[in-house]
Amino acid sequence: MADKVTQFVCPACGSSLKFDATNQNIKCPYCDSEFSIEDIKAMNEEKNRDFNDETSWDTTDSMKEFSTAEQEGMVSYLCDACGGEIICGENTSSTSCPYCGNNVLLRKNLTGALKPKYIIPFKKTEKDAKDALKNYMKKKILLPRLFKSENKINEIKPLYVPYWLYDADVDARIHYRCSNTRRYTKGDYEYTETSYYSVIREGGIAYEHLPVDASKSIDNKLTEAIEPFSFNETKEFETAYLAGYMSDKYDQTAEECSGRATQRIREGTEIAFRKTVTGYQEVRTETCNIRLYNTKVDYAYFPIYILGTRWKDNTYTFAMNGETGKLKGNLPMSPLKFVLWLIGQFVVYGGLIGLLMYFIFQDSEYSPFAGLAIGLVIGLIVALIVTFVFKSQLKGAKYQRGSAQYYKPGSMNLVIATDRFLYKKTTRRRINNSKN
Repeated sequence: MADKVTQFVCPACGSSLKFDATNQNIKCPYCDSEFSIEDIKAMNEEKNRDFNDETSWDTTDSMKEFSTAEQEGMVSYLCDACGGEIICGENTSSTSCPYCGNNVLLRKNLTGALKPKYIIPFKKTEKDAKDALKNYMKKKILLPRLFKSENKINEIKPLYVPYWLYDADVDARIHYRCSNTRRYTKGDYEYTETSYYSVIREGGIAYEHLPVDASKSIDNKLTEAIEPFSFNETKEFETAYLAGYMSDKYDQTAEECSGRATQRIREGTEIAFRKTVTGYQEVRTETCNIRLYNTKVDYAYFPIYILGTRWKDNTYTFAMNGETGKLKGNLPMSPLKFVLWLIGQFVVYGGLIGLLMYFIFQDSEYSPFAGLAIGLVIGLIVALIVTFVFKSQLKGAKYQRGSAQYYKPGSMNLVIATDRFLYKKTTRRRINNSKN
């Protein structure tokens, strides 16, 4: 069997490198970049080093069911429309599903429900939820006027939503390729000089109580959009906290939700380590190796208000954090307002920029009307950008990126932080020299 051929790739142009017997270095035959044996060995080790990324979450402490005594006086309602299962006291008034508004709820005895370890009691009232929705609709320029004036909240449901809380320690080693570029003129040429660096960050960071919604009935974008919840406000769970409130029964296991937790922890680690790389004009991640260990999962109930309203045969659902009062949800857009706002912005920006370019071009070899046309195009682009920014205000529910809110304070620890110069590449181009 033939031996395996090892190939090294030039970090500058991507071509295959070759050993130069003359100077005993590794050289690229295409861009003439040159590296020492030690540099190539170090870069190859950095690229191929990896961690075992098989993560197993410890759920031992979260798998406790309600005792027989605790189940007394508690019932479960099952919505036959959306499948949501709600837990509450037997005297709690429940006339409709908090998720879909369906009025038919099938009552049954509570069985086989996991008991949360923690709970954050409600701190906000229904009045707070109504006021929050009114404030949320303010200054939304593209929101239909009639939606504000005719908007009637169908129902406000205070609900304890089930969450899995993930703890993890993280080891990470990230290799960046960084560069700085400077330009200068010498004689008849303009030179572009780019310096390349190999940057390594290796260390650890810890996460505590990163929440992932364990219910299929509520949109995960909504539950993430109203984060963070403060774990400092949690209490040891007692069934008394459920008095007068409904609570959802989880229908996604900790294992099923762990993918989202792992994704946010990885993103959060990448963001935290990236912030330590400074002083470069361009930073590109070459390799990113992240390993989670000492993992743990707890089960908790967090307070959320679900607000539902209908307009033009469409249902709009909003969620408010029952601890902090943060409210999010998506709003409708008025097509007429969108068009009128776009035209108005174009008139303002297109007119101002067009006139400015018209007068500038009067002193040039080009027609002033060419400047006017260019100004109008620029004005249209600016108007589109501004209008779509206002449109984006109506889409308030979105997934969180990263997990900075759940870093364990003081846990960030870099054991390796090296910035090593690799090589410099210079290109030149001839320029017009007015003196010749």
